[in-house]
Amino acid sequence: MGWIVAVLSLFISTAALAQPALPATPSGKVLAELLDALNSGDPAKVEAFDRTYRPRDPIAGMGALREQTGGFELMKVERSDATTLVAILREKAGDRFARLELALSADAEPGLVRFQLDPIMPPAGLGARRLPLADALAALVKRQDEAAASDKFSGAVLVAKNGKVVLEQAWGLADRERKLPVTVDTKFRIGSMNKMFTAVAALQLVEAGKLGLDAPIGTYLPDYPNKDIAEKVTVRHLLTHTGGTGDVFGPEFDRNRLKLQTIDDYMALYNKRAPLFAPGTGQSYSNYGFILLGALIEKASGMSYDDYVRKNVFEAAGMASTGSLPESEMVSGRSVGYINQGGKLVPNTGTLPWRGTPAGGGYSTVGDLWRFAEALQSGKLISKTMLDQATSTQFQMFGLGFAVVGEGNWKGFGHNGGAPGMSGDLHVFPRLGYVLVSLSNLDPPASTRPLEFIEARLPEEAR
Repeated sequence: MGWIVAVLSLFISTAALAQPALPATPSGKVLAELLDALNSGDPAKVEAFDRTYRPRDPIAGMGALREQTGGFELMKVERSDATTLVAILREKAGDRFARLELALSADAEPGLVRFQLDPIMPPAGLGARRLPLADALAALVKRQDEAAASDKFSGAVLVAKNGKVVLEQAWGLADRERKLPVTVDTKFRIGSMNKMFTAVAALQLVEAGKLGLDAPIGTYLPDYPNKDIAEKVTVRHLLTHTGGTGDVFGPEFDRNRLKLQTIDDYMALYNKRAPLFAPGTGQSYSNYGFILLGALIEKASGMSYDDYVRKNVFEAAGMASTGSLPESEMVSGRSVGYINQGGKLVPNTGTLPWRGTPAGGGYSTVGDLWRFAEALQSGKLISKTMLDQATSTQFQMFGLGFAVVGEGNWKGFGHNGGAPGMSGDLHVFPRLGYVLVSLSNLDPPASTRPLEFIEARLPEEAR
């Protein structure tokens, strides 16, 4: 089971615009056929396109791209001639934009020699206007009603402004077999969102003088077997994913999924590996790095990771519905996660780790995650000075355990979590006073879509 790299999406949706005409050129013809094949959802059409234009190098992942995006609308042709074309596309299922570049060979029957699709921020003039708060919330509810009716969303969404919840609503089924509806108190698996709790716990111990941000982990784990990691990887490296400590998911995890029950179990399996790169010289999202942070928290606090986080994060923030109990234990109100397999939703039971870890896999509610954000901003968990550091860019898009994106009033922080049958997002915009939470028991990006939608429409009124 893989965790999605954390990111706060700040894409702005488009207003309804007439679709521009494609140029009457070979490149325009190819783009028309490409969009028709992709948007149809018909594998036969995709195969026919590949046979015609990419017979030796079919475009990979067209079906998955259609599933994720709902297909694309053409918004603007930026540049074109007979053999090249650059166009702006918008997802049909959401509010994201992409730039497509394609190039054809100069043959009598041209082939597609270049195909590149990159996400972009929305171009000027293609964004939706911001709405009064009540209107933005009403638009979100309408959008979610439609998504739930078409089985594209099952979960809960919370929107808060200046410490007050202004929307908290649920859609869909928490357990399809028993026909149990989702409520705002439903517990959802949150994937990598656990990393925020681990980061806060580690930073508490830094502020207490029990861990050093720039101390190598061997200071606290002297018997760690790989010396390059023990002597060169620091707490800061782990929090910013710059230690080169690698992942835990893959064939070894799959073989040992139910045997990996403690932090020590994970370390025994992975602690002999060398770093992927010289620590501090690059960045690669590392679940194992957060397992190591869990080990450091245990060593520095003298408590188990779960006991420390329960007392110093969950209880301190008033989070009574958040935890990481094993899957073998009955957790009241915990939803069943569902994977889309060939258009059929099936439980994700066979993909789940034995229990949640410092890297991910716990469960929470939209209300608890809002309470976490409020406690964090009020100074109940770490000092405001430390929070400023944790939510300021340290390396690329990461602070200390938090994703950091945006600018101006829309500079925000948070984290997401995603894996088969689970999707969660927390977005915090301190200058505007917004806290946005979305949790779902469906595949990503189910939880991301509603937050992209509402972020595009919320009024930009500072505190």
